[in-house]
Amino acid sequence: MKKILLALLVAAVLFAGCSGNASSGKAKIGVTIYKFDDTFMSGVRRAIEANAADKAELSIVDSQNQQPTQNDQVDTFLTQKVKALAINPVDRTAAGVIVDKAKAKNVPVVFFNREPLAEDMAKSDKVFYVGAKAEQSGTMQGEILAEYWKANPAADKNKDGKIQYIMLTGEPGHQDALLRTEFSIKAVEAAGIVVDKLAEDTAMWNRVNGQEKMAAFLAKFGDKVEAVLCNNDDMALGAIEALKAAGYFDGKKYMPVVSVDATAPALDALEAGTLLGTVLNDADNQGKATFDLAYALAKGEDVAKAGWEITDGKYVWVPYQKVTKDNYKNFKK
Repeated sequence: MKKILLALLVAAVLFAGCSGNASSGKAKIGVTIYKFDDTFMSGVRRAIEANAADKAELSIVDSQNQQPTQNDQVDTFLTQKVKALAINPVDRTAAGVIVDKAKAKNVPVVFFNREPLAEDMAKSDKVFYVGAKAEQSGTMQGEILAEYWKANPAADKNKDGKIQYIMLTGEPGHQDALLRTEFSIKAVEAAGIVVDKLAEDTAMWNRVNGQEKMAAFLAKFGDKVEAVLCNNDDMALGAIEALKAAGYFDGKKYMPVVSVDATAPALDALEAGTLLGTVLNDADNQGKATFDLAYALAKGEDVAKAGWEITDGKYVWVPYQKVTKDNYKNFKK
């Protein structure tokens, strides 16, 4: 008899828990991140979670850098009848598939950090994007390097009036990688400085890859390298490790390295003097804007009331900021 009563009690507790979730009134939002171990995206994810606390029923999954996995996750969310989707695409060119799936179920989508193609954004009036203008970050990178170059004549090792540089890029075809690469150099040239690219290669946003690529470039070019530009902090931190192994940052040899994101490890490198500068890619506000839009859409509200300026009816742009040795403390948490 006791066993029967215990079983009934357990069943009652479980039923009450399920009923509580069902009647909580919180909007269900499904979130996919292209991969959890990306340093910057970890910051965005934390911001989404923090802003969702006590407001929404949030489910965040790791797509493990596999587009088919992300597509399956979207299918699962739609089956679970989420009220909105927040998607950090694995492949920005494949976003149209997700839009089609969501549109068929009348579920709004907020893409973030990786901007889908314009034609995919136009497929539905319930599709939005939160991110930052990559060309702005590239321009700021170039300006940081140009300012250093003009203030330090000794940086021109061979006295030829040109910057011999290495470029470490992110994922091939990624909007941010393409634009940061292009506009960083445009900004240096706009400052009246002639550039000479020694080498450019992808390190796939990855610290270990950045170290390996930089070590190979140093083995090939040696002291000919006068500057290093990286599309993100993780690759820059890897490059710095390779530079350290080659004798840089010992008080005698210095290499200007500039990157993007202003992650906590990058701020530490600024403090240590091994990173010349970075550009804040505002993870906190990207995460907040992503959640605010998804939450408003999940509740059936007008996104214009979510508190963010919306450009062209679909885009929220979070501005970048330059971060150097002069102001990095303002960005430490």
